[in-house]
Amino acid sequence: MEAGAIFFLLLFALPGPASTASFYGDSISFMPPHKNEDGTYKVTFHHRQNGRSNCQDQSSYSCESGVCTSFDKSSVLQTDQDATGQGRWCQTEGQTTATIRTNKNTFSLSGSGCCWESNVEGKTNWTSDAELNLGTRSDSRTINSCPVTTAVSSLRVPQNCFSRFRLLAHDPDGDSVKCRFTSGATVPSNFSLDEASCTLTSTGQVVVGVHVFEVMLEDFPTKNVTMTYADGSSEHREASNTTLPPLCKVKLQFSMEILPAIPNCEAGHVQPMFLSTTPSHGDVLYASVARSFQIKAKAQAHHSSIHDFQVSGPHNMSKVLTDESLGKAELTLSWTPQQSDLYRFVPICFTAETNETQSEMRCVIVMVTPASIVQGKATVQCLPNKMVVALEKASMPGIDENYLKLRDQSCSLTSNSTHIMATMSLSTCGTKLEDKGDFIVFKNHINSFELPDEVIIRRRTVKIDFFCQFPKSISISSYYKLHNSDYIFTESSFGSFSYTFEIFRDSNFTNKWEASAYPVEVMLLDQIYMGIQAQSDLPNVKLFVESCKATPDDNPENPISYDIIKNGCLKDETVKVYPTTDLTSYNFQVQAFKFTGNYDQVYITCSVILCEAESSFSRCAQGCLSDASRRRRRRRRRGFDKETVGHYITQGPLRFVRAAVPDATLKENTLNENTLKENTLKENTLKENNDKKNEVKENSDEPIAVTPPPVSSDTKSSGWRWGIREILSTNTSTIVFASGFVVSMLLMAVLVCFFTKKRKAEDRKFLLDSSW
Repeated sequence: MEAGAIFFLLLFALPGPASTASFYGDSISFMPPHKNEDGTYKVTFHHRQNGRSNCQDQSSYSCESGVCTSFDKSSVLQTDQDATGQGRWCQTEGQTTATIRTNKNTFSLSGSGCCWESNVEGKTNWTSDAELNLGTRSDSRTINSCPVTTAVSSLRVPQNCFSRFRLLAHDPDGDSVKCRFTSGATVPSNFSLDEASCTLTSTGQVVVGVHVFEVMLEDFPTKNVTMTYADGSSEHREASNTTLPPLCKVKLQFSMEILPAIPNCEAGHVQPMFLSTTPSHGDVLYASVARSFQIKAKAQAHHSSIHDFQVSGPHNMSKVLTDESLGKAELTLSWTPQQSDLYRFVPICFTAETNETQSEMRCVIVMVTPASIVQGKATVQCLPNKMVVALEKASMPGIDENYLKLRDQSCSLTSNSTHIMATMSLSTCGTKLEDKGDFIVFKNHINSFELPDEVIIRRRTVKIDFFCQFPKSISISSYYKLHNSDYIFTESSFGSFSYTFEIFRDSNFTNKWEASAYPVEVMLLDQIYMGIQAQSDLPNVKLFVESCKATPDDNPENPISYDIIKNGCLKDETVKVYPTTDLTSYNFQVQAFKFTGNYDQVYITCSVILCEAESSFSRCAQGCLSDASRRRRRRRRRGFDKETVGHYITQGPLRFVRAAVPDATLKENTLNENTLKENTLKENTLKENNDKKNEVKENSDEPIAVTPPPVSSDTKSSGWRWGIREILSTNTSTIVFASGFVVSMLLMAVLVCFFTKKRKAEDRKFLLDSSW
């Protein structure tokens, strides 16, 4: 990297407590860079440092001579400390604003200090690093920003309770953030880091003691962007291309103390558990300049006492702890952003503390805006399988409803003269499921958006979060996980509409498998009857099933899949579609199959479309499109026709069971085994008698007296046995019988082999394997 493209912030430790073994970690967060008219850049960053005792003796910063035209450092202020008075931990935050003389592409900062807290890895000196691409992005028309992260000062986890630890990794530009251990750093034994989720996990038993972690956060664009630089040059960055350098990288350092094992690791027992009033990890909240902003968090530990909440936040944030009954405690954080915080993305993390341990670390991002973001008045109706949200237009004056979207943009909004509305099931339209300890929460939001080619806008920003929460004591979670049959969507031209996808017991398509019967058990070669039904407020619509495919799990993007219907064409030879008089119904059957390999379940996912029934150019009217060129023409024409976008609906699982061996076969096999044993016994007996007879004959010339067997009540059986003995009275007969016995045994083996191969051939015939 060229010297003119870089400025260095050299960190050096001042004499005093900071130079002792008291460093617990640090983090650096950047505000969005600003380009001045003279070509220089204004960069402001905040540095949080964790340590012991007097944290105000934080390391100082200086800018390399000749790079910065100005370097404004604020006072280092303490943000949080150990409430027990033992001085075990504390945190400070300092702010630095630098004006950088450069017309190059990137800048870097780095620094070092001493000393890490005594740790298992024997690490002493520490370093801080960050590198930022100064290009202007084509997607946002602003200078690129860095990922934002932080951590609380003192992390403690019992040895037997460590399973995962989530890091905060938020990018203001919406880029994908990857996490990795810093190159050259000593990675503690039996710890691993998931790159995509930025989650620390264990690969074995972790060692008791303090461990040091150095993690680099790097961001990569999720869509193609062009970076334009001050010297007039530019470069193109492809989406998720990790072979190129990241747009920014910033280092997070923290230490974690692994405590001795405790008797019970259940969340909420001794380890505090956050309750539903607490924000979720990674939530983005909004605050306004000069207006008080609050965050509330609540935790519970039934068999311990929560004495404090440890917080990593801005220096002028206050906290209030309230004790409640049943081991509960509530934290209230209050903060009033200043003008200097405008457009800042503030990371805030917190944990609930007990004497024995602490809760998980929760982190959120607070974005500071110039004025209150429009929230509006919303009414949310929560039903067992869907939620309905209605926004009052009067509470949002000047808002253009055409620039509002749900989390999943394929689901749009509808409106009337007074309200903006959306209806969605608990598994569609980007609705997310979260476990909040005592509740299960389904969350979505309505946001305003900007068009890619807009240079200026005069629309106010809209941010409306809504959710439905259900106590864990009711069966909503089981319903949600086992039987995804109701799919509800909203689109501006079609209003609210829904699909049901059911598995039926027979070809009448009236007796469906109830939710409690899932997974539905079937055998190979069984006929599976499935039906899709659409419901819409519009009177004249038609359902079209564009595709259906099978996967071994509920992920429709699984590379292991098998096409049943594709582009409206039947692909599986056993599919039969039943005619219906209702244009919004689609019933079909398919012969049961399973995937080769160790898979015993199948899910069916279909892409469905609603069309205006009378439209001759809609996708429904096109039907089967097997020709690629026709499909391309069809895609170009879509959007002018009265139809919805394609929505995926999933049903399953179907679980396969082996057929039982028929009773007749079992009886036949038992009879054959008994006959074989009886014949073998008879052969041995007859051979022994013949040997005795020959021996007597050699010693005497008198004829041998043959004694008939006792008369049996079963005359037919007795006669058969007597005839056999007469036949076997000669050596010739014995040879003939033995030969016949051998032949019968061979014939029996051939029959057994034949039927075994036949069953295996039938199984293989219906085992399907595909590489979709």
